[in-house]
Amino acid sequence: MEDRPLKLIDLEYVCELYRQYAGELATVGKAQRDYAESMQARMTPQLDDLEAEITYLLLRATRPSAVVELGTFHGWSTSWILSALRDNGSGHLHSFDLIDNVVRNVPPELAEGRWTFVQGDIKETVGQVPADTGYLFVDAAHNGRFARWYLDNLFPRVPSGIPVSVHDVYHGRTTLPFTEGKVVVGWLDGQHVPFFTPSRAKARTTFDTLNALRDELGLAPIRGAGDNPMIYFTMP
Repeated sequence: MEDRPLKLIDLEYVCELYRQYAGELATVGKAQRDYAESMQARMTPQLDDLEAEITYLLLRATRPSAVVELGTFHGWSTSWILSALRDNGSGHLHSFDLIDNVVRNVPPELAEGRWTFVQGDIKETVGQVPADTGYLFVDAAHNGRFARWYLDNLFPRVPSGIPVSVHDVYHGRTTLPFTEGKVVVGWLDGQHVPFFTPSRAKARTTFDTLNALRDELGLAPIRGAGDNPMIYFTMP
């Protein structure tokens, strides 16, 4: 299926998506809670509720034919992405990581027919990133050196106009020196590209608005409120 055009990722749009997909989001949230409970010590979920749900919602809205996930760890984000592709009825996820814990953790019914895992250093496997990537999810090494590498070597390989999410940027009100977040936010500023974040520390009004909307829609907590440090933007 063709990727759908992306609207500006802002609070208004995200609220619109929450309302549009509330029923399906509730179903996926319950499944993810059950999944996390069943995994117990085998998995440490990395995404907080808002950032996991917003990722799912953007995938539902844009219906990408190919998704690239950089960094899988135990598979929490992978399972959210695959759930969105399943619910879209189309799309394939290409996940890249040094370790393969995710292979043992992702439910086979989510993975079958819609997932390719590439193990190894992304600096050596970047040639396997699909040219038709329609969503880019980055949650790997969080240092500035790695961020500079992917800004120069990964970002140019994917199309402009696609949604991108980068994790662990705003655990505080500002980005820390020498971190991935500092480098990426600086790059976005230089490109005059706005970003959206549900971070409790950086964007408390947004954080509170979305949690109030979740309550209004009857969406039960999955992991709890959390920090939600992820940023979202459109690839220039």
